[in-house]
Amino acid sequence: MPRTISPSELEAIAAIVSLHPAGIGVEKIRNSLSAPLPPRTLQRRLRQLEQEERIRSRGHSKGKRYFPAWLEMAPTLVLREEETPFIPHKTESDRIPLSPEAQEVHTLIHRPIAERRPVAYNADFLHSYIPNKTYYLTPSMREELAKLGQVGISHLPAGTYLRQVMNRLLIDLSWNSSRLEGNTYSLLETERLLAIGEAVEGKRFEETQMILNHKAAIEMLADQADEIAFDRYTICNLHAVLADNLLFDRNASGRVRSRGVGITGTVYQPLHVPQRIEEYFEEILTKAEMISDPYEQSFFAMVHFPYLQPFEDVNKRVSRLAANIPLIRRNLCPLAFVDVPQRDYVNGLIAVYELNRIEYLRDVFLWAYRRSATRYGAVLQTIGEPDPFRLRYRTQIGELTRSVVLAPMDKGQAARWIAQQASTMAPSAERERLILEVEEELSSLHEGSIARHRLRPGEFRTWQEQWR
Repeated sequence: MPRTISPSELEAIAAIVSLHPAGIGVEKIRNSLSAPLPPRTLQRRLRQLEQEERIRSRGHSKGKRYFPAWLEMAPTLVLREEETPFIPHKTESDRIPLSPEAQEVHTLIHRPIAERRPVAYNADFLHSYIPNKTYYLTPSMREELAKLGQVGISHLPAGTYLRQVMNRLLIDLSWNSSRLEGNTYSLLETERLLAIGEAVEGKRFEETQMILNHKAAIEMLADQADEIAFDRYTICNLHAVLADNLLFDRNASGRVRSRGVGITGTVYQPLHVPQRIEEYFEEILTKAEMISDPYEQSFFAMVHFPYLQPFEDVNKRVSRLAANIPLIRRNLCPLAFVDVPQRDYVNGLIAVYELNRIEYLRDVFLWAYRRSATRYGAVLQTIGEPDPFRLRYRTQIGELTRSVVLAPMDKGQAARWIAQQASTMAPSAERERLILEVEEELSSLHEGSIARHRLRPGEFRTWQEQWR
């Protein structure tokens, strides 16, 4: 006798399918259920959901895949904004410090994805924001950022400071923003790609293109520093440059989307009504441009562009570079996302997507700007504590740096050798950080700092010739 269909079983199955806009097979559905159903029972539940038009399917037999019903186009045209799912921290020390409010959010999004209720775009989140009356950043936060970001040339033409730090920023922002997308290029490999156009053998084409697109986008912002704004021209062209040669439909480059998209790793379902996407995109631009505080503008862009997903893909990259627009216009230190842990950035966005809570992402923003201001020469008001990681690995960092110089190695050779050596020096959870610390040490090495690595000027100059 067939089992009675339980509404909770149907809800659980529908929720799982809703998280996979690119489609999911029946076996994965079964494995995702907290209480797996017998195969025939599951098939009956899937047929029931299809009859109720809550899910759709495509294919036959073992190749059959199920899709959310909210996708209005053929499943083969489903576009997906790639997103790293929630990544739990291995230890308390491998994430940025969180405020009590952000810690509360962290706990909420740490729940298993099947326990989180699917949510759609909430337009009131945008509508309720009133420029210069609503603030995501508190007065003390804005005051701190203003002190960190000032470099004393605010009276000069827009983009003056950006051009002064351009060579370093091209590498830092291109690499860090790409890294937050899961790009596997190392810092040295990125530097070599941007300097001489040498792609790394074995890397995916998309990774190389992503970094080159970042370089072009930063150059666009610098070239047009006195014209960029939160307007349609700037943001759409910024998208076009960042998305160049990376979209399935090249006509979608620089255009507000007319198709539905999905985001993996979250229960959030972006808006899929073209007229509403256009309307809210314009509202975001209008409100962003009205905000008088540059840091509030910057953070507003980091929140609302990814939340709306106005483009078919590359929305997060657009938001990170758009966050620099008010900083460039006022000759403030740029935001390069130096050292930002990918898991914290992603989790901050998930909190916005699912809860409309900005505290976690705000903590990431504040932490990231402090790091960027330190790198680009702003005067910090408070001296931070020594980095425990660098203290623990000071011997390894020093020996690896010294060995690269004495060899001497070029950037490609060094990147491969450092990765190989790090695999024997650090546990897997800390390996990536060790590699980064050595690469940054090499990038910042100069004649005034070589003595701490027991290097002589002649050895350093010989290496420099090879390094270029």
